[in-house]
Amino acid sequence: MNEMEKNLDSNKISANKQEKQQRPRRPRTPRAANQKGQQQNATPATTKQTAQNQQPAKRENGSRQPWRSQQRRRPQQRKKQSAVPINIYPLGGLGEVGKNFTVYECNGEMLIVDCGLVFPDSDMFGVDLVIPDFTFVVQNKERIKGLIITHGHEDHIGSIPYLLKQINVPIYATRLTLGLLSNKLDEHGLKNSAKMKEVQPHQKFTLGCFTIEPIHVNHSIPDAVAYAIQSPAGTIIHTGDFKIDYTPISGGTTDLATIAEYGKQGVLALLSDSTNSERPGFTMTEQKVGESFASLFTRAAGKRIIIATFASNLYRIQQIIDMAVDHGRKVAVSGRSMVNNTAMALELGYLHAPDGVLIDIEQINKYPPEQIVLITTGSQGEPLSALSRMSSASHRNVRVSDGDFIIISANPIPGNEKMVTKVINGLLKLGAEVIYESMYDVHVSGHACQEEQKLMLRLANPKFFLPVHGEYKQLKKHAATAASMGIPQENIYISELGDCITLSQDGIKLGEPVVAGSVMVDGLGVGDVGNVVLRDRRHLSQDGLVIIVATVDSVTGEVLAGPDIVSRGFVYVREAEKLIEDAKEQVRQVLDRCHAENVRDWNSVKTRIRETTSAFMYRRTKRSPMILPILMEV
Repeated sequence: MNEMEKNLDSNKISANKQEKQQRPRRPRTPRAANQKGQQQNATPATTKQTAQNQQPAKRENGSRQPWRSQQRRRPQQRKKQSAVPINIYPLGGLGEVGKNFTVYECNGEMLIVDCGLVFPDSDMFGVDLVIPDFTFVVQNKERIKGLIITHGHEDHIGSIPYLLKQINVPIYATRLTLGLLSNKLDEHGLKNSAKMKEVQPHQKFTLGCFTIEPIHVNHSIPDAVAYAIQSPAGTIIHTGDFKIDYTPISGGTTDLATIAEYGKQGVLALLSDSTNSERPGFTMTEQKVGESFASLFTRAAGKRIIIATFASNLYRIQQIIDMAVDHGRKVAVSGRSMVNNTAMALELGYLHAPDGVLIDIEQINKYPPEQIVLITTGSQGEPLSALSRMSSASHRNVRVSDGDFIIISANPIPGNEKMVTKVINGLLKLGAEVIYESMYDVHVSGHACQEEQKLMLRLANPKFFLPVHGEYKQLKKHAATAASMGIPQENIYISELGDCITLSQDGIKLGEPVVAGSVMVDGLGVGDVGNVVLRDRRHLSQDGLVIIVATVDSVTGEVLAGPDIVSRGFVYVREAEKLIEDAKEQVRQVLDRCHAENVRDWNSVKTRIRETTSAFMYRRTKRSPMILPILMEV
């Protein structure tokens, strides 16, 4: 019985082997434990046989089938997703001091930081203001979530009325900044339609995909803030104008702790103020000006004191009021912006003065000169400012004399030196004593010097650094400072207006540039004065104008009257009669030739007159005035 069972079992095993050989083989994944056990129990012969069995089987044509591993396949690794990018568009404030205007874009949503202006250069004849080109933001107005303002200086808020006339974007700013902006919008009739919202340091708010935290910083105006802009791409710190003053007049020191906290969490990029990047050390504290005022007020005993400063420098105005109170003087203000800003700051509580100290400028002549302090605009020599009118003896209420002690509490902005010198010379000629030299410490900057910039770089610890707000030499110097702090050179970029800078955790790259530039404001005209108009104005200012008038028969082309020549800014006609008569003869010859050749295209006739007269004038005078021919047909 046992022998029969053994035979039956052998037959079953043989049948199973044949069945298995006929079935198609399917790969199995043995468990690691079974594999390990089999390997340990396997004899050398068994191992050899197993290896032979694992060799690829031959196909009918003699080729071997590919070997398939019995091992479990490793799961395929997913492709690394690229980091979320953020685009930065600097549209102002680069290669210049002023006109600050920056656009951030992430996930298709946009945010604007600051919207300032710059005052015209001396060769921009007749131009009042220069503002950024808004073409790019107008094209993307549906994507813009808001405009955030760092502080209330003209180079950061001055262009907002012109922007709001094209797109009514919500504005977010601190209390004083909104107060200064309200005065400006009221002048343009936009105050009621503007959407303004107050922000405060440490109070975060959200605009689209951006989460923004204002950070208190010191500057020459209260309520200045930097912004930490958090986005899906990372955190960007935009400092605005700042300095680090450990003994400020009011408002507390720059919030370095918050900046350091963001630095620990990780800052993608830092955009930092470069105005004083060429100056080593630290910026002096505002308290230094108060000490200088104290000694100068004592020196001016018996004289009327006139102090010129920026209308927005409320810290300085408060110091002047305090000093006047200590010396028993009354305070008056002159200049429209100074009057408006002072009234607004008193109402909001940013300025304080005892009752009876502030008087109207119309009342200054009711008090002895030694009891008056006059705070005025015009520290930059602006032609229409109150101090400029005083220097030319054309101010309605103030007549400068040898009984006046005048302090110019500001440094000239680059390009304004000649205008400031002209005002100082005018005041000195009227007999006043003028304090304007830097050795008296009557002004300190509101911008960080190199050591403060280093501290900002160290605390923020950004991956990328973009210097902003300054001329190219200042941006270059700030970039060198950042490199000295260990930021890799490839992570530092000095951008230009219109650049599209794409930042992400993967790196920095440039996209297609966008429209950027300057738009000139002349009176009520915005943008109607361009390069062609400026070129003509420059031509007129250099060589003058010559107008040639002649009356011709519309049918025959015969000259009926003239030509007559009128000169403006070229030569004095009565002293150059021979030149004018010879020029008239040249014009007659041109008209006669055109008549003889039967030329009836009056544009061609004018061109011939212009070219002939211009060549004649240059031969005789070596000048090239603008020639304007006028032909009247009868």
